Parts: sequence; structure tokens; C-alpha cells
Amino acid sequence: MRIAALVALSLLALPVAASARPPVVVELFTAQGCASCGEANAFVARLAERPGVLALTFPVDYWDYLGWEDTFAEPEFAERQKAYVAKLKLREPYTPQVVIDGRDQAAGLRTERVEQLLREAARAPRDPPDIQFMSPRRVDVGSGRVPRGGAEVWLIRYDPREQEVAVKSGDNRGQTITHRNVVREIHRLGAWRGRPTAYRIPATEDDGLATALVVQAAKGGRIVAVAQPKA
Repeated sequence: MRIAALVALSLLALPVAASARPPVVVELFTAQGCASCGEANAFVARLAERPGVLALTFPVDYWDYLGWEDTFAEPEFAERQKAYVAKLKLREPYTPQVVIDGRDQAAGLRTERVEQLLREAARAPRDPPDIQFMSPRRVDVGSGRVPRGGAEVWLIRYDPREQEVAVKSGDNRGQTITHRNVVREIHRLGAWRGRPTAYRIPATEDDGLATALVVQAAKGGRIVAVAQPKA
């Protein structure tokens, strides 16, 4: 009876452990002026519905010269992608590109490769520091092992709604581009050196945005931890 009770308790604990595992972060670098990005946008939008995945869309501005200025692009999004280009030893930035947990990347149209990388990331061992949102203006990151070269703490705010943009010029003229989880704000809160540290959260004027905190190896490295405030 005692053994049966212990087995039952262990089975009850399994869902709790699984739900506590941090999600895999999928970053899509895309542009409304990119003729091949619409399909990748739709694919990542489907990933955003999947449990255990945090999908983030980063529109970039370097295709604006083709005749359409991306309505969501920010220069810092392209800078983030350039950091990945250097870290992952790529020749140049491109769209659509998907980066998984800051560790691996694939073309956004290579959906089978992206799925493979997702499975590998979900199985990868993790030992993230504890993250607690103490208030709307403060977040605490606990102790843990720091990646070689140090780590940074990023606050990312994104719009969880599906949004459609009618493109009126350029390569996608006449098409409607659909976006999901478009990043609207990204803030570097500071360095993390493996010791418990409190960080100040900047205010926002848009209460409709969702928030994610990412602890990441410096200069576009692997993602160590990710957390979101409880609803």
C-alpha cells in the first residue's frame, strides 16, 4: 500500500513539473516588404498557439527601400538580429529567419527544420534562475550559473493580438500581411552576474501589451531563462 501511494503521488507531481518548465522562445525576423515572409508569419502564428512555446515577431526595416515602410519595424529589432548573425556565424541577416532559444536558427519557410529545432530545444537540459515579478515595476532574478561572457536581462513587450496590414506598395502590393505577437518594446534592464538581482521595469503607455522577461547570454547568445507575469 505504501509503495502504491508513493507511485500515485509521483504521478500527481508530473503535470506540475511539466508546467513549470520554461517555454521555448521562437523569434521570427520578418518584414512586410519581404515577398516570402507571409507564409512564415502564418507558421509562427500557429506556433504561438502551442503550449510550451513563446513566439515573438520582430519586424525589421532593412527592406523598406523596396517601396513599403514596415509599420511595426524598429531599428533595435534589426540590431538584435545582427547580434544573432554574429553569434551564429552567419554571412548576413535575412528574412524570414527563425531563431530558437538563441541557440539555433533556420529559414522561416523551412518548417520541418524549425520543428526539429523546437523538439531539440524542448528536450535540452535547463537549470534557469528563479524569476519573480514583485510588482508592475520590479522583477527579481535569482542565483544561477552564468554563461561564458556574461548575461543580460531583457524586458520584451508584445501585442498578443492577431493584426492585419494591407500593403499598398512594394513587392507585396495588394496583399494583406498577418502578424501575431508583434514586439512593440524591448528594454535591456541590465547585466546578470549569477547573483540575486532586482531590476526596475520601465513604464509603458500601452496596457494591452503582454510581457516577457528573458535572461540571455550577452551579445545574442543562448537564452538562459524566460518568464512572464501571472495573469
